[in-house]
Amino acid sequence: MLAIGTRAPDFELNSTPDQKLKLTELLGKKVILAFYPADWSPVCDDQMTLYNEILKLFSKHNAQLLGISVDSKWSHLAFIQSRKLHFPLLADFEPKGQVAKMYGVYDDKEGQAQRALFVLDEKGIIRWNYLSPVGINPGADAILEALESIDKVEVLQK
Repeated sequence: MLAIGTRAPDFELNSTPDQKLKLTELLGKKVILAFYPADWSPVCDDQMTLYNEILKLFSKHNAQLLGISVDSKWSHLAFIQSRKLHFPLLADFEPKGQVAKMYGVYDDKEGQAQRALFVLDEKGIIRWNYLSPVGINPGADAILEALESIDKVEVLQK
């Protein structure tokens, strides 16, 4: 897992069947990278639904949430529509798990991303990370604490 203080590796993944999102496009915003094993699994469903419900809290910190799994752009589209999600799910599909591997959170045995979280500051530096135990929804409290911590540092630097 990439360490705190590391510049987040740039990537470009499908956010819809016909659109791509490049991480560097989000410089100037905080970014929450939520790697997860699979669309449609019960824990992933709960996790993404929770994040969708509290998107406004992330927005208050000028933060953009990105979900990332090895599922296809078509699976993501169906999952987003089914769950009425209002944030991008990125398809780390081909080559399978390439971005998860760059961040050190790919599970070779299962062939999917581990449930891992990264919070990046506005300059793309990893300021917080967390690897969740298998089958456990990590919730959002620690993400919000990380965002608040970044905000405090920014205030002190001004």
